[in-house]
Formats: sequence, C-alpha cells, structure tokens
Amino acid sequence: MPHQQPGIDKAQILTEALPYIQRFTGKTLVVKYGGNAMTDPALESSFARDIVLLKTVGLNPIVVHGGGPQVDSLLKQLGRESDRIDGMRVTDAETMEVVEMVLGGSVNKSIVNLINQHGGRAIGLTGKDGNLLRAHKLLMEKTAEDGSVQKIDLGMVGEVVGVKTDVLEMFTKSDFIPVIAPLGVDEEGNTYNINADLVAGKVAEALGAEKLILLTNISGVLDENKNLLTGLTTQEVDRLIETGVIYGGMIPKVSCALDAVKGGVVSAHIVDGRVPHATLLEIFTDHGVGTLITNRVKGHGSH
Repeated sequence: MPHQQPGIDKAQILTEALPYIQRFTGKTLVVKYGGNAMTDPALESSFARDIVLLKTVGLNPIVVHGGGPQVDSLLKQLGRESDRIDGMRVTDAETMEVVEMVLGGSVNKSIVNLINQHGGRAIGLTGKDGNLLRAHKLLMEKTAEDGSVQKIDLGMVGEVVGVKTDVLEMFTKSDFIPVIAPLGVDEEGNTYNINADLVAGKVAEALGAEKLILLTNISGVLDENKNLLTGLTTQEVDRLIETGVIYGGMIPKVSCALDAVKGGVVSAHIVDGRVPHATLLEIFTDHGVGTLITNRVKGHGSH
C-alpha cells in the first residue's frame, strides 16, 4: 500500500470543487451576512476570505448585511430602547438616524475593510447610492384573535419596490465586490430601514442571480424530527409551512428564499453561519451544509 501524501485530502477537496467552479464562473451570487457570522472574529475572517475566493475563481459575489445587535448596542449607549413587534423594530425618526449611522456607516465599512484586508476590492453602498433600493413604507399585517387583520405602522420600516441593477453591474464588471447596507429610499427622499433578508432576496431576484445564500444562526430547515432537510422544492416548502413544520422566526427567512426562487433565482440556500467557511462548503461541495430550495426536483448534490 503506497504511503498517502500529506495534503491528499486537500487535493480531493479541490477536485470536488472544480465542476462547481466551472459551472458557476461568471454567475452572480447574493449572500446575506448577519447573526453569529458577523459577531465572532474568527467567523468574520473566514467569511471575508470566502467572498474573496469566490471573486477570485470567477463568481460575482454581492454581500447584503444586517446589523440589528450593533444598532441595539448603540441605542443602549445613547440611553434609548426601541420596541419590537413580532421581531420587527419600530423605527421612529430619531432611531432611524442611529440605524443609518450604524448600518450605512460603521458596520458597512468594517465589512468592506475586512474583505479588502483579505485581498478583495469591496465597495460599500446603501440603498441611497445611485438610488439602488427604492422603498416604501411597510405596513405589517397582524391577525387578531377574532380573525380580523390589523395593519401596524412600524415607522420608518420599509420594503423594496425597485432595485437599480445597473449600479451593481457596473461594480461587478469592474471587479469590485458590492457590500450593501439594507437602507432604502422613497420618491420623497425618506430613508427606510429594511429587513436584510428581504433586501438580499430582492437584489438576487432583480439580478436573476444563480444563488441566494442566507446565513443564519441555525443549521437550516429541520423536519418534524429535527433532522436537516438538505434539498427542498418550492412545493415542499409551501407544504411544510402549511403543516406547521416550518414555523415562527423561520417563516420570514424561508418565505424570502421561496419568493426569490419563484422570482427567477436558480436556488436559495439557508446555511448555518456558525460553521467556518459555510458559504464555500455550500457552493463547492457535494453535500453542502444547509437547506437548498429550488424549482428543480433534484437532490442536494446537484446544487
């Protein structure tokens, strides 16, 4: 039996990645970055390296980030609290100033800086730059116990009504990696705080992206026995929501992935951001590390 060379595992990993690299070269990938992956220095670093590697092997990654904990932390320092209704932040004009400072300023620039330190060329944008994200006020619907539906005004919280894709295409063609803060603007110039998953989904849809990757703080979509569901069709997802297997805080994330796929994105992935290099593992390995949602009826190995 010949002695195995050290590093043979690495060679196998690289050869396994090759068909995926060939298939996805030149394709656009939108990654929603948030949660643990964004607050643990080792995970931050592995995320930045992944994004640079994706760009280097010919994909066009676009990052959309959140920053709720960082906003909370600054509000706390300023002696202010913000209310939440069903997990959505109620955002008055004063809170909006803090949100814009944190998301469009410190958080956005720290991600840009990190990618650049790893050899990428990142550029930070908010939805205001080049009118990238057109928004209008989001009125949240809440069903009361008597079955009536109330509309709740969350203040300066918006939803995406348009994406100016030419701004992003200009940067990706020039080898830049756009890093987008989830702030949109309406016709009157009012700024809105928008859920980062929603922004990532709408950007992926507008660009006809190959993949939407949502990094989360859980291992993916689980079945009723808490086993990871690796590959799902849009019909299966609809059924899991109807039967209550997908519930609570997972519904908005899964709905966002579902809408993107129904809107033309080839596949959406809900991935555990607590796993180092989760993004690379999901794209370039046969097994992946999360839940793949697609219109096509195929297993996970087909990505």
